[in-house]
Amino acid sequence: MVISYCGGECFKITQGDLTIALNPPSKDSSLKNTRFGSDIMLQSQDHVDFNGKENVSFGDREPFVISGPGEYEVKGVAVRGFQSDTEYGGKHLNTIYSIALEGMNLCFLGTVSTVALPATAKQEMDDIDILFLPVGGNGMLDHAEGYKLAVQLEPKVVIPMGYTPETLKLFLKEAGVETKPQEKLTVKKKDLEGKEGEIIVLEA
Repeated sequence: MVISYCGGECFKITQGDLTIALNPPSKDSSLKNTRFGSDIMLQSQDHVDFNGKENVSFGDREPFVISGPGEYEVKGVAVRGFQSDTEYGGKHLNTIYSIALEGMNLCFLGTVSTVALPATAKQEMDDIDILFLPVGGNGMLDHAEGYKLAVQLEPKVVIPMGYTPETLKLFLKEAGVETKPQEKLTVKKKDLEGKEGEIIVLEA
């Protein structure tokens, strides 16, 4: 599995011929637009910064869009969505996603703005392999809240998102680590053995 960061909250995840898009910005967003073809698109909030289906459709390749709570299975990928609140762009609903892929459990928090996650979500989010964590504030978790939630959820790997250079620096200081951004993350289940909360910063 290969994970690439496209800025904001947008990620491209590929496994073989399968491509998953997480929160791609639309052409109306002020965030950097990235275009690629995807098979599945997860949208945590109906906002121009995260609902850019047109940017992850390419030729005849149009993604199956998951945009809310529920259980889904698409192309062998099991996805569960849990409703939470966000203050990004005002008070709205956010969906937290749990994604089972290649024997790994990925948790994408979307634009969550509180460390007090819904009980249903916390019960289902045991044994997280990779946590996609907002740390930039601006209606989402800030650096301190993000670190606090990461400690609670005990993932093997944490990938921060939705940050500025300044808020990323504060998050890493909060966590007491220094790490250099890497271009992408290529990972298999066995690579995660023994890891506890390792922070991996991906270049946008």
